[in-house]
Amino acid sequence: MTQQSKPQSPNSKASIEAAKARLTKDWCEQDHLFFTQYFFKHRQGIKFRVNWHHRLICDTVQRVIEGELKNVVINVPPGSSKTELVAINLIARGLAINPRARFLHISYSDDLALLNSETAREIVQSEEFQELWPLAIADDAKSKKRWNVIHDGKKAGGVYAVSLGGQITGFRAGHMAEGWQGAIIIDDPLKVEDAYSKTARAKANRKLISTVKSRKANPDTPIIVIMQRLAEEDPTGFIKAGKVPGEWDFINIPAMIDDEYLEGLPDKYRELIEESERDEQGRFSYWPYKEPLADLLELESKDRYVFSGQYQQRPSPLGGDIIQGAYFGRYTVLPPLRFRKVFADTAQKTAERNDFSVFECWGLGEDGRIYLLDLIRGKWPAPELKRRAIAFWNKHKDTGDFDSPLRQMLVEDKSSGTGLIQDIEAAGSIPVKGVQRTTDKLTRVMDVVSYIESGLVWIPEAAPWTNDFVSECEAFTADDTHAHDDQIDPMVDAINDMLAKKRSIYDNL
Repeated sequence: MTQQSKPQSPNSKASIEAAKARLTKDWCEQDHLFFTQYFFKHRQGIKFRVNWHHRLICDTVQRVIEGELKNVVINVPPGSSKTELVAINLIARGLAINPRARFLHISYSDDLALLNSETAREIVQSEEFQELWPLAIADDAKSKKRWNVIHDGKKAGGVYAVSLGGQITGFRAGHMAEGWQGAIIIDDPLKVEDAYSKTARAKANRKLISTVKSRKANPDTPIIVIMQRLAEEDPTGFIKAGKVPGEWDFINIPAMIDDEYLEGLPDKYRELIEESERDEQGRFSYWPYKEPLADLLELESKDRYVFSGQYQQRPSPLGGDIIQGAYFGRYTVLPPLRFRKVFADTAQKTAERNDFSVFECWGLGEDGRIYLLDLIRGKWPAPELKRRAIAFWNKHKDTGDFDSPLRQMLVEDKSSGTGLIQDIEAAGSIPVKGVQRTTDKLTRVMDVVSYIESGLVWIPEAAPWTNDFVSECEAFTADDTHAHDDQIDPMVDAINDMLAKKRSIYDNL
């Protein structure tokens, strides 16, 4: 006679563990932040440090899952845990809620999309996940790009991860069924370095439209776009302008909170925000633990474009005030200089409508700033261009006004500049180097304007060419409607060479 097993006591260890597992499973399926905290602790071995904005993002995700929100754009500062919450954990939790759910995950690069996909898959494969939702990964899911889970013995939902411009073959997000069936998750569709490139922005926006139109299995498949604002015409701005089909909601989380923003938040989020240190305008950090107020104020003072866009989610229009003359330091007496270099930009043609050729001599001061010492500008044919280049070099090589060495001449290696480099190399008297400019002028300017705003670029108080130099800088526009910008490129090259790339090295000399 077979002995029957005794029923477990409700107070037995096994019963308690089973009850805890059921409770954990229920909470994970009901609360996105709880799911995130639970699996973050198991993955990382530390607690997920919760701030009020995490709850706002998680509540927004939950509203999408429940069908209350159709398509959402969430704008957040960098480092806000957006990828953890909206990409990685939505995929893993979404499959726990419905194993048939299908996700298309997109970022600006394959590497980022694949990394997020791989992390979500690791959560699904983890012992903790399998104890609650035993979903095996299909044997043919060899790549991070595409993988599926097995449910009831059949291949069910899964993920396709790709860059925004990447090829998507035979996959659509969601299903032709009611309820939660997955989503299109777009995390950072535009690369920060491409923010000021009109071509890159337009390409990202075109891809956004084609993805929305062609990659939904169901018209009701939701889309979540989460990103930091980068420019007025970035994907968020493109969607806000009504250029992407569908109903859209927008969630905005700035790094610096003021009372007006605070008053617009529902009570349940305001109650989570602790009183913290405020600046003179009454503003405070959205996450003091991660972004101390002093750090945000320093960033705001040094780079207003980055701060207003990426941190405040209010990208500034790029008009004619990109380079403000007031930010240049002015000198009457130079400090000791470590060394000097000549930077040149040569015009392709010498017609009236074309730019000038320019030679600028810059010095790196012992104080870590750079100083514009001299410049010449004109429209010279090739023989005269070579003569002017050599004369300008010799002028500064032979002068006794500086103890610092004149190290090098740097010329854009393009068109007439290439010929000038070859002519000077043939003469053998000047150390000349070609400069490759691989991005558009607006991007190059935006990459260095913070050095000007930080007071690291100085020009003479009363040189005969100072006013013209400042006027040209102040006239520079994003849409290339300014008349000339030939003096700007050598300045950008000088900042990149003497400050951006080598400042830390020279500070130790």
